[in-house]
Amino acid sequence: MKTISPVDGSVYVERASATAAEIDATLQRARSAQRLWRQLSIAERAALLERFCAAFATRGAQIATELSWQMGRPIRYAPSEVRGTLERARYMIGAAANALADIDPGPKPGFRRFIRREPLGVVFTVAAWNYPYLIAVNSVVPALLAGNAVILKHSAQTPLCAERFADCFAAAGLPPGVFQVLHLEHTDTERVIRDARVDFVAFTGSVAGGRAVQRAAAERFIGVGLELGGCDPVYVRHDADLAHAIENIVDGAYFNSGQSCCGLQRLFVHESVHERFTAGCIDLIGQYRLGDPLDPATTLGPVVRTAAAESVRAQLRSAIAAGARPVIDEREFPLSRVGTPYLAPQLLLDAPANSSVMREEIFGPVAGIMKVHSDQEAIARMNDSAFGLTAAIWTGDEAAALALGEQVNTGTWFMNRCDYLDPALAWVGVKDSGRGCALSVLGFEHLSRPKSFHLRVAT
Repeated sequence: MKTISPVDGSVYVERASATAAEIDATLQRARSAQRLWRQLSIAERAALLERFCAAFATRGAQIATELSWQMGRPIRYAPSEVRGTLERARYMIGAAANALADIDPGPKPGFRRFIRREPLGVVFTVAAWNYPYLIAVNSVVPALLAGNAVILKHSAQTPLCAERFADCFAAAGLPPGVFQVLHLEHTDTERVIRDARVDFVAFTGSVAGGRAVQRAAAERFIGVGLELGGCDPVYVRHDADLAHAIENIVDGAYFNSGQSCCGLQRLFVHESVHERFTAGCIDLIGQYRLGDPLDPATTLGPVVRTAAAESVRAQLRSAIAAGARPVIDEREFPLSRVGTPYLAPQLLLDAPANSSVMREEIFGPVAGIMKVHSDQEAIARMNDSAFGLTAAIWTGDEAAALALGEQVNTGTWFMNRCDYLDPALAWVGVKDSGRGCALSVLGFEHLSRPKSFHLRVAT
């Protein structure tokens, strides 16, 4: 398995895929180690995971540099993933005691009754490359806190991220076998999902990948958490603070070269502010510097691989053929060239509702703007999608934001911000954006099972 760096096309990492014997041994170690791990108290597990956080923070600079080489994020932004990973991990550590505490249904004469959250067993996490630590931590840390063993299969683009998790857990003193890493081909990934020693699958990836995971798990009665694609909308209302909206929305659409499931792609703008908003976006997009992600001055790195860049270019051609108007001059980004992963940002105006930019997940530095005439038109267009991960509104009216948010079919509704996972809030998707829940106290419910204790007390 070779990781081709989008920075310069070199082979940055090379790993052998796990053999059948190695897979079997890994599953058996996880099963055995989990029986002992679950016997530790929540406080003991939390203390060990705090040590993991300390080890992760110590390695932050190395982790950030490796991240830039593996998937192309500019080095000036890569440290934010380290900070975000620690924020989520530490929140879940702090929430574990209450989230996993016994539930007391109230007194009943002659009985002691309670519901206990028990671990599932072995959790298999299949993580994506675009936010490799942030995605993995959503399931890895709460699964361990709940008393499960975890096997992490990371993308072939970011294998070192899995290994750094393992390094930090080893430094923290996690018992052997409780957390393990497997480098797997697709067929072996499906084999692991089908294995009776796996009790839950947490998958992040494409809709097609999610369907493949669901098919592989269909013969077994295990839980599957699916965080899939997005084509996320935003509504800029007539009363929005335009300067703030432009800055936030451009960042939400083009950060990480647009390679974000919850990045903004469909921009619906009220007709009264459409012209000013569009002009501001064009000006701000033009200030991006596309270049070597290891250069601290670079603000827009390459997409993950040349094939991904060519796919985005094809989607752009399709949208333009359907009537969308590109307004960013690609010549202003001289490093952007066909046959490379370096891709200029683009903004499309008057994109038809059925065009690729308004219907498909592009996963590149591309967004489309459509003018709308009312709140209700904006809501109808926001809902006109197969996806439902996040949606956002820019407005000065909180009451209107709440009322409109109740009408939007989405997992998260933002007002005056976007593209952020608050670890205290549930991370969910609807429609083709997936199912299940990560983060918040609710995230523990999918990584544990309720067990009722009904005890008649001797009188």
